[in-house]
Amino acid sequence: MATNIRNFSIIAHIDHGKSTLADRMLELTGTIEPRRMQEQVLDRMDLERERGITIKMQPVRMIWEYHPEVSSIKYQVSKSPTLIPDTSDLIPSDSEYILNLIDTPGHVDFSYEVSRALTAVEGVVLLVDSTQGVEAQTLSVLSVARELGRVVVPVVSKIDAPNARVQEITTELARLLGCAESDVLPASGKTGEGVPEILDAIVKRVPPPRSSGVSPQALVFDFGYSDHRGVLVYARVFGGSIKKGDTLKLVEAKAEFTALEVGILSPEEKTREHLSEGEIGYIVTGIKKPGVASVGDTVTSVRNPAPALSGYSIPTPVIWASVYPESQDDLVILRQSLERLRLSDSSLSYEEESSGIMGRGFRCGFLGMLHLEIIVERLRREFNLNLVVTMPTTAYEVTHLNGEVEDIYAPAKFPEEGEAKKIRELWSNVLVITPPEYLGGIAQLMYDHEGVVGESETLPDGKTGVHAQMPLRELMRGFFDRLKSVSSGFASLSYEIIGMRDADVVRLDVLVAEEPVPAFARIVSRRRLQQEAEAMVEKLEKLLPRQMFELKIQAKAAGRILASRRKSAMKKDVTQHMYGGDITRKMKLREKQKKGKKKMLARGRVDIPHDVFLKVVRDTNA
Repeated sequence: MATNIRNFSIIAHIDHGKSTLADRMLELTGTIEPRRMQEQVLDRMDLERERGITIKMQPVRMIWEYHPEVSSIKYQVSKSPTLIPDTSDLIPSDSEYILNLIDTPGHVDFSYEVSRALTAVEGVVLLVDSTQGVEAQTLSVLSVARELGRVVVPVVSKIDAPNARVQEITTELARLLGCAESDVLPASGKTGEGVPEILDAIVKRVPPPRSSGVSPQALVFDFGYSDHRGVLVYARVFGGSIKKGDTLKLVEAKAEFTALEVGILSPEEKTREHLSEGEIGYIVTGIKKPGVASVGDTVTSVRNPAPALSGYSIPTPVIWASVYPESQDDLVILRQSLERLRLSDSSLSYEEESSGIMGRGFRCGFLGMLHLEIIVERLRREFNLNLVVTMPTTAYEVTHLNGEVEDIYAPAKFPEEGEAKKIRELWSNVLVITPPEYLGGIAQLMYDHEGVVGESETLPDGKTGVHAQMPLRELMRGFFDRLKSVSSGFASLSYEIIGMRDADVVRLDVLVAEEPVPAFARIVSRRRLQQEAEAMVEKLEKLLPRQMFELKIQAKAAGRILASRRKSAMKKDVTQHMYGGDITRKMKLREKQKKGKKKMLARGRVDIPHDVFLKVVRDTNA
């Protein structure tokens, strides 16, 4: 019955122990057998385990037996009843409860997916690291949860850490939420201490799901893909019931399908006869066409349709990069690989393009730098592709001299100096939370990245929140990593896009052996033009392998060469096999070699290794 269901998510800043806490919950509820237990059990991809982050959302169903008589937490004491309501009248004692957890990514790149996950639940566990305190992404996700009216269960994690500041962070969290300190639960995902109390608090505080009607209505918060069964949508049922064999449709995609199978995840798939209102599970659609399923869509019945759930939008790419196969023979494989990835990631967008030098490839849109790195790495690992990736860039709105307005994503297509009347670019609102002793360095960093610093505020724990506005181009130019460096790792960042503004930017081209390389072209601020040109040629001088002829590396913008380096040719002693005789014999041979090198310099082409492209992209944005 619906009164015994609790749907919740865990929200936290990166590396605050979200996946570890989920592991202990699965262990404590007996959802995973001890012999199958491992760290980050809900993180299925190798990349997630290697990086220690959650990339894909993962729902899981747990059974928890609630024992009110052993609970030691005073749940009903709260200054904010709307934030943490008392639902004790809905709880029958000594009964089992279905706890549906949706494990969400913590990185800002995936904020839309997180917002859809929060729409599918009634409550959230707000996790804050006792060694670090409240950070920018914590506030960002918390504001979304509050806007949606979700019940918040505050938890201070990592209480077993040697440098834990449990009481201090508890007080900070209580002030932030406007609740009593007794409502904030201490826990350790590593040792399991406090986890039973969290599960009890979820049962006690989070309200049961409410019905939205008799017609089948479910929100898609994530999806996957199977070669044999097609697209699997992970959905929360808000109304009615969805059974195997039902004829259903995706409202926004306008695609009809038959439910081949329905079931729950615990965390493995378990088939069920039906999914009732309030439940979270999966639906096998049989759809094998990319781009049909998307996060935020509504599943309903064809015969008895329900209206679409509110809040649906298509994730908009914020950065673009061209991806080319190292060998043009792999173009078809690259196209098929991108189609496969898009079946499980609707936020990935791509279109085919061609370059005179690079050949044919794809212009891809990503949610951020992390999203780009993940997709490129998956293409390399899962499909064994060697790729050339161009410099990532944001979208620009260019007004040409004839008044025509064009959106440009590729630096190679950016107009030359004097060929555009006006150029506009995306800007973002930025929030940085930092200890006050790092404010000077952060202010200088924001100036270097063209940020306009606004108001600042002092948070309850003594940290300072700095609000600023910054071009998205600069935010993606390694701002986050430099922020961590300037603040010794203590500062945190969140951002949101606010729209277009005028931009003073130019295209910087790179020439290798006097041949332009489109993959190295980039759009830079005019005030940083000389600095960027010098840095680029210096980096390429170190990365490019030596050739049999002298290699000229140049950076060009606004019709002139701004920086140049020469890499000396590989030397070969062509006279080593000669001995004795007149010196003129050796002189003639060396003269012949000199003429040959001159000819190579005029006609020679440089094959740039694919790892050089990846290193340039990574180093430029680090």
